[in-house]
Amino acid sequence: MTRKLSALALGAALMASTALAATAASAQSVQQTPVSSTIQMIQTQPSLNLAASGEVRVAPDMATVTFGVVTEAPTAQAAMAQNAERMNAVSAALRRAGVAERDIQTSGLNLQAQYDYQENQPPKLRGYQASDRVTVRVMDLTKTGATVDAVVAAGVNQIDGVAFGLKDPSAAENEARRLAVKALQAKAQLYAEALGVQLGGIRSLNEGGGYTPQPPMPMYAMRAGAMAADSTPVSGGELSVKIDVTGVYDIDR
Repeated sequence: MTRKLSALALGAALMASTALAATAASAQSVQQTPVSSTIQMIQTQPSLNLAASGEVRVAPDMATVTFGVVTEAPTAQAAMAQNAERMNAVSAALRRAGVAERDIQTSGLNLQAQYDYQENQPPKLRGYQASDRVTVRVMDLTKTGATVDAVVAAGVNQIDGVAFGLKDPSAAENEARRLAVKALQAKAQLYAEALGVQLGGIRSLNEGGGYTPQPPMPMYAMRAGAMAADSTPVSGGELSVKIDVTGVYDIDR
């Protein structure tokens, strides 16, 4: 009886071991089964990325003149006093010429010691130089030459330059914008025709450029007391106002 029970127990153990092995093999088979995946490519709509410009040339209607008074004296106090006296006379001359106070701006004030140099000798103080720079806007372009003559007669002995500009550049900028967009549209249409495709709508539009005030240009060398009998001739010429645009157009196939 005892032998029979032992044989039964051994058979049960073998069956349990076989079942566990089959379960483990099945689990391993499940883990090793590859997972399928799908990658989708996103195709963007073709487009044209183009640039164009619009330029308008207009006559200036104002001028900016930069000038100065330079004085020298044995002492710093004397140099500054002489400079202030001349600048007061220049300010009075500007008012008589019709220049408004808001159009006069001090753009530089300087005081420097002046030395004489000789070989093998230490520098020797000669005195002091005071300079005062003023920037003036002349809102009536026809009075630019007369204004220059007036300040020279009042004591100005240096003229740095004159620049021409626009009081309100918005009209010229808007016209340049219209020309730039028109040129951009024409270029886009030309490319579409050359490619044999249909031009779609514009996706984006960016702007650059615009009116930039002109930097002062050297006018002429002016010596103290030098003045022509007639008003100094000043010609404004033309100014360029340019707008740059870039745009992205869709292409319909």
